[in-house]
Amino acid sequence: MNTSLDFLSELNTVQRAAVEDVEGPLLIVAGAGSGKTRVLTYRLAFILNQGLAEPYEILALTFTNKAAKEMKERIEKLVGSEAKMIQMGTFHSVFARILRQEAEKLNYSRNFTIYDDDDSLSLINTIIKEQKYDDKVIKPRNILNFISNCKNELLTPAAAKERITDDFQAKAVTIYQLYQIRCMKANAMDFADLLVKPVELFLNHKETLEKYQNRFRFIMVDEYQDTNHAQYILTQMLAEKHKNITVVGDDAQSIYAFRGANIQNILNLKKHYPNLKIYKLEQNYRSTQNIVEAANGIIKFNRDQIPKHVFTENEKGEPIQLIESDTENDEAKRVCDKIREMKQVNHFVNKDIAILYRTNAQSRAMEDALRRAGVKYKIFGGLSFYKRKEIKDIVAYLRMAINPSDEQAMIRVINYPTRGISDASVKALQAYAAANNLSFWQAVQNPEASNINSRAANAVRAFVQKIHRLQTVALTQNAFLAVKSIADESGVLKELHSEGTTEGLARWENVQELINAAKEYSEQTNPDADKLEAYLAEISLFTDIDENDKDLDYVTLMTIHSSKGLEFKVVFLVGMEEGLFPGFNSMESRKDLEEERRLFYVAVTRAEKLLFITYAKSRLKYGNLQYNEPSRFLNEIDPRFLVFTRSRNGVSSFKTIPSRNVADSNRNPIVSVPAFEADNPEKIASGQKVLHQKFGKGSVILVEGVGEQRKAHVEFSEGGLRVLLLKYAKLQILA
Repeated sequence: MNTSLDFLSELNTVQRAAVEDVEGPLLIVAGAGSGKTRVLTYRLAFILNQGLAEPYEILALTFTNKAAKEMKERIEKLVGSEAKMIQMGTFHSVFARILRQEAEKLNYSRNFTIYDDDDSLSLINTIIKEQKYDDKVIKPRNILNFISNCKNELLTPAAAKERITDDFQAKAVTIYQLYQIRCMKANAMDFADLLVKPVELFLNHKETLEKYQNRFRFIMVDEYQDTNHAQYILTQMLAEKHKNITVVGDDAQSIYAFRGANIQNILNLKKHYPNLKIYKLEQNYRSTQNIVEAANGIIKFNRDQIPKHVFTENEKGEPIQLIESDTENDEAKRVCDKIREMKQVNHFVNKDIAILYRTNAQSRAMEDALRRAGVKYKIFGGLSFYKRKEIKDIVAYLRMAINPSDEQAMIRVINYPTRGISDASVKALQAYAAANNLSFWQAVQNPEASNINSRAANAVRAFVQKIHRLQTVALTQNAFLAVKSIADESGVLKELHSEGTTEGLARWENVQELINAAKEYSEQTNPDADKLEAYLAEISLFTDIDENDKDLDYVTLMTIHSSKGLEFKVVFLVGMEEGLFPGFNSMESRKDLEEERRLFYVAVTRAEKLLFITYAKSRLKYGNLQYNEPSRFLNEIDPRFLVFTRSRNGVSSFKTIPSRNVADSNRNPIVSVPAFEADNPEKIASGQKVLHQKFGKGSVILVEGVGEQRKAHVEFSEGGLRVLLLKYAKLQILA
């Protein structure tokens, strides 16, 4: 073992204290860019160096495979190869491994399949049709969200039934119950089950819980602000014996409530651990002073937070550039112009630059402009490699080779490539299985019993024989040879190659890339873990952020949610408009609005050197031109850190409000006025004094457009310059 502790000299005072304080519960509040990964890594290395635990007695939980890989590589450099024995990975991957060891106690076999969202939606859709529900009212996506929310809160179907308040929830609970039964028959778990089932395991098998409590003497959790209720309970259960739990996170970066994350887990941690010690990492090593101070000014408006003041000793840097554009296409062109300018003048390259937006739909205008400008880019959060049809087809065959009870995998490819099994025959087999309480795999063993015709029955029998052959391959060959053989034996490769089209060739090449990936896996993994079962478990938990891209020189396009944990020298934050960011659905609740503000904070703190914030005065929405007001969050940036560029037509819709109270932070800088009767929009003209219900008194600077598109530029004494669509503005003429 490497006994040198020289690496501790690289830490600042607070970081080092957090590393060396290893006993008992600990919260490390890690501000943006404060070196939390280094602290976590060095803390693990310190524990090993001091002989406080063996590597296998440490459990480190992260939120991405990428973060786990990076941390493990760093620890190996510090303490050597023994770091490989640390139990480290995402919540889902770590507990999936535990479940495979303990599956029989939950009436599963260890070769269970992990369903992704597509599998779950397909199964839910089948159940909706079997129950004869109206799929226009009872939509599969809404049901999946309902089930996921229940599981995040550890609500069984029986517990959820006690909370029914309307007809939708009644039907949703019925589907939830049937969904769980079908998953069990298919020997399958969905993503949420990978957290719910361990809780069930530990509650019902105390000896199993005690085994893992004894094993994991030190527990560390990264990004703790993003944990949901199930994750909170799991870590609490495992840490109950030794109480050596360290959680690292930043409440200011809690942005995943829509996935079930609960910010109260980090805010109220001391309630569960009264002797909790807290260290605050407040020095930012990433960003310039201007960016750090601007971000501090934004987040101070949130009420629910752990007090801290992030600072940096980096250079002051350039001011944040706020750019107003007339339209979304103008906004995209201006972003491209700035990118070209920075590459030519500042010598940045594509990979230094990211374009961040609130919703995926905003990427379209940016993509068009980047293509026209000849700028290479890559979108994250789109269709990842493992979500492509041809890959999912091959993976379905791989899944059946491991777990033939996997109903969704079998339905996907039972007639691909085409073998004469119609949709009607598949539905008849499903109905027979449901009526006789059988799994789909049991039903296809005796196809005639479902009353399908003899030709289809013969095709089903041939398909079953094929699956048996694939099972033999999976049992006797390593991951690489198994994937290669099954891709060929399935007939998918031949089908794609015979298409004779450019698209077919591209899909064929994607399957070849899957085979290459399996080869790399088999070569890099120890001989005991390179079987197809282990490889499938690995890729089932992949995200597009974990993918390895050979061409690294591209501008990154992604949602702000996807960007957390990343950093770029130059960041463009686009679409900063009311109704878009914050979204309309977030404006009625302080809690929701504070989450949106945290999301804005995350976006700002991704930037190292330069930050550009842009908004468009008008944007197409549902085919109609919509006029927008600048986001209220822009008024929360101290003007000292901003340089403002007006739109091309020279008439601005943005005006910095000099000062605002924290108490006013959850609404626009507006003046309340009594209710009044609005005048006819046709009477509004330039030069008039008007009154608006929200913005108060103002002067009409310009009126343009006709009919429903007629709009007014109004300078309000408190609300700044606004561009209002007169059809909806409800203005009262004063003079």
